Formats: sequence, structure tokens, C-alpha cells
Amino acid sequence: MSASPPPVPVPRYGAGALADLPPSVLAGLGVPGSRDVLRLPRLPRACVLIIDGLGWELLRAHPEDAPFLTSLPGGPLTAGFPATTVASLGSLATGLPPGGHGLLGVQVAIPGAGRLLNCLRWKDPDIDPETFQPAPTVYQKAAADGVNVSYVALGFYRNTGLSIATARGATYRPAEDMGELVGRTQHALREGDRAFVTVYHADLDATGHRHGSGSADWRFQLRFVDLLAERIASVLPPGTGLYITADHGMVDPTERVDFDEVAELQEGVALLGGDARCRYVYAREGAAGDVLATWQDLLGDRAWVYSREDAVAQGWFGPVEPDMLARIGDVIAVPYADMAIIASRLEPFASLMTGMHGSLVPAEQLVPLLRVIKE
Repeated sequence: MSASPPPVPVPRYGAGALADLPPSVLAGLGVPGSRDVLRLPRLPRACVLIIDGLGWELLRAHPEDAPFLTSLPGGPLTAGFPATTVASLGSLATGLPPGGHGLLGVQVAIPGAGRLLNCLRWKDPDIDPETFQPAPTVYQKAAADGVNVSYVALGFYRNTGLSIATARGATYRPAEDMGELVGRTQHALREGDRAFVTVYHADLDATGHRHGSGSADWRFQLRFVDLLAERIASVLPPGTGLYITADHGMVDPTERVDFDEVAELQEGVALLGGDARCRYVYAREGAAGDVLATWQDLLGDRAWVYSREDAVAQGWFGPVEPDMLARIGDVIAVPYADMAIIASRLEPFASLMTGMHGSLVPAEQLVPLLRVIKE
């Protein structure tokens, strides 16, 4: 190792993390037992707009492409670790850090099964989403208190494993374009005496993965997202708080270290999980110490490389439920430099992505929390 890694910036669980938003929203709606960490106003209606991939640093870097969003009051939250859609949607669904809900990344080990679960695609019929993510959702809690609860997103996501894990308890309202997102949201917010509506939009993230967050394509898409937020704000009924946030930021790493081409990285490894900016390395029996030493030696000048035990002890995931520990790799490798740990044969499509996320660095961790209050 040529240099010591910088200190690890642990997410601010309980003091300004994405997981603090859902209980704060419930507290604003008057749902008993909810802690208002973020001090949101007490209002009968709430809308949470999740813009996938809208990092705080990216937003602040492009005010000319997001005039409405950058005009709003607010500041950054930490997404949680890893900075991925799966983990963040889990936190937004439950109000728990990733260690509490167990959706700990894109690809995680199924304990005792010797294989990975891709939590985005969720193609494994043996894994029940309600068992794998057992925590009650904030939507269930709100509905039990008499709040009208809706989730507005693409119909494609309806009844997928990830949606069952993260959106159960809400009435799912399919919306196939931005106009329908606004229309469905407008209607749902006017139901009953109290309403809680979550709106999810993924196109900005998809554009970043394909073309990079530094591309003109990404900035053009940001302009459409800005208009979407402005249109939703324009249809809020009185007594509504609109809270605009994201699941993670994004970077465009130029150096690619290919696991499938570096024999030393493969030694003692049974499974490679996570993704290119947050690798979970599952070791063969008895090999965890050697795998940790090798990965630290080869990558420790560009990545935080820790054992599972040390990462958990430092609070990367928040408190981790004991039966979820084995989902985390024996070794965790998290690039802090301009690097991605790809796997060109194991993950051919993902390895070609330009924009990536997952790490603990601010560009990936910090997400906005912006507010529009209509009294």
C-alpha cells in the first residue's frame, strides 16, 4: 500500500440520513410512535418524490439545468451504505438503516445457499420478499392509523420482489410517463382526510448509467426531472408537504479493475457480490483472512478494504440484525478513488456502465432533501 486511506465517512443514521425521512413524515401526519428527526411540519398530507440518481453534489453543480429544484429550501442527507437503490428504497420503506431491513445491496449472499440474490431483479422464486425484508413498512404503519397511502411508479415494478419488500401497505398506482406521474399523484393526494403518497422516477439514474453523470444527456434529463418536480408542486392540495429526495448520487470512474482478469483477486473467493463501487467478497471456508490481506494489498491505496466485522463495528450499515450478517461479504471493498471493481465475465452488462454508485464518498452518499410546503 502506497498511502493510507482517508477516514471513512460513516452515514449519519439518526441525525440526518435517508432512513430518518420516513418516520419524520409519519410524525408530520400524526401517526403515533413516530420520531420527527428532521423536524417536518405537522400537515395532513405528505408527498415524497424520489428521483433515482439525483445526488446532492450533482444537483448543486448544475443549477442552470434545475432552476426549480435549486430554488427550494433544503440540504443534504446521507443515503446510507451501500449507496444503492435497493438499500435506499429499503430505508425509505422502513425508516431503518440497511442493517435493520436487510436489503444490503444489489447482489447479496443468500445465507447457507451458496448463491447470490439480485435484489433488483429478484428472479429467485425461493426467496419470499416479506421474509427476506421482514420489517413493517411505514406504509403499513400509516395505513393502520387511517392514512390513505399510495405508491406511484412504473407499472413494470408492480408486484416485483423489490416492490413487495419495499412498497407493501401502499396502494400501487401505475404511471407510465411523467404526465401520469403528476396526474396519479394529484388524485392520490386528495383522498381522505390524510394522505401519504410516494412517487418514484428512475430515468435520471438510467441515463447516468448509460452515458455518465457528466454527460450532456444527463443534464438534459435533469431538466425534465426539474419540470416533473415543478409540476407535482403545482398540483399540491392545501395542507401538503412535498419532500424531494433521491436514493444515491453518482460518479463516472475511469479506472476499471477487472476481478475476472486479476488472478490474485480471485484466490479464496467463493462468490463476488455487491457492485463495482461496493464489493462484497464472500470467501471460501477458512480463507477470509488471506482474501482480506490480498485485497488490501492490491486495492488498499484506492479503496477502503475492511472485514465484515470491522465495517459493522464502525457503523457503516447502522445496527445489523444478527440473522442478516451473513448477507454481507466477509470482505468489503469500497473505492474512494476514481476506480471501479468490475467483473467483465460475471457481470458483462454492469461492467459497461459509465455512471456508477455505491461508495461512501460524498458524491455518492449525499442526496437532497428539498421542501415545498403548501399550507
